[in-house]
Amino acid sequence: MLSKYIIALLIFTSQNLLAQQITCSPKDRAAVENKLVEINGMLQDDFGKTMVSIGKTFMKTPYVAKTLEIGNTETLVVNLQGLDCTTFVENVLAFSLLLRQQEMSFDTYLENLETIRYKNGTLDGYASRLHYFSEWIANNAEKGLLKAITGDIGGEAITKDINFMSTHRNLYPFLADDVNYSKIKASENYLNSQPICVLTQEDIIESEHLIKSGDIIALATSINGLDVTHTGIATREKDGRIHLLHASTGSMQVEITKKPLADYVKGIKSNVGIMIARPL
Repeated sequence: MLSKYIIALLIFTSQNLLAQQITCSPKDRAAVENKLVEINGMLQDDFGKTMVSIGKTFMKTPYVAKTLEIGNTETLVVNLQGLDCTTFVENVLAFSLLLRQQEMSFDTYLENLETIRYKNGTLDGYASRLHYFSEWIANNAEKGLLKAITGDIGGEAITKDINFMSTHRNLYPFLADDVNYSKIKASENYLNSQPICVLTQEDIIESEHLIKSGDIIALATSINGLDVTHTGIATREKDGRIHLLHASTGSMQVEITKKPLADYVKGIKSNVGIMIARPL
């Protein structure tokens, strides 16, 4: 039987290792705890509407790129002061899950964020992060957090080489490490063995009535090597149309698109359509 000393040492070691894998300033911890108070009572029977309600609490939060690229090793970065399009979606989903779990604590928030952001829910180095959003959707579907519904509402499977990270290695400092590089190549090879389902620009308006508030929307692209360039959350607004709630690179803050989604994507030169995932 383990002595009380050894058990205490194991617990301390585990907590210490966990702390080493988290990057969170006192200001961001306070922001998380304030958000927990702010969203209390927002849970609705329709989980998608919960997502939108929480997403709107982030309105006007500044857009900041590359907030996860910190330090020399991969850590679970907590940053509510500035969000990019992916970290916005991740945080909205993490907080929405907290409400449903009825576990309104900072530690459970961290667990949710790690589950959403990393392959199979576990932080295990840089390559464990779900860098390509099509893989983000597929892996979180495997976890039971959402369902990819693009094919159910008129999307079609396309094949495309996904290799932007490995072919632009110089843009990603962590890829200077050969182990990270080989693992990212392996992820790309996996993605290239799977078709990507996309609802084309021309078909969005016809299928718009099948998109619900709270659905996660990913903008598919024609850019070589990439699957998705932007993401956000669908919200049906007062005009009856689906708009995109997102961290915008245009206004440089979280906002709702003035134009309906179907019209918004037409203004993006490289856009070829959308992918849709429904939180469960």
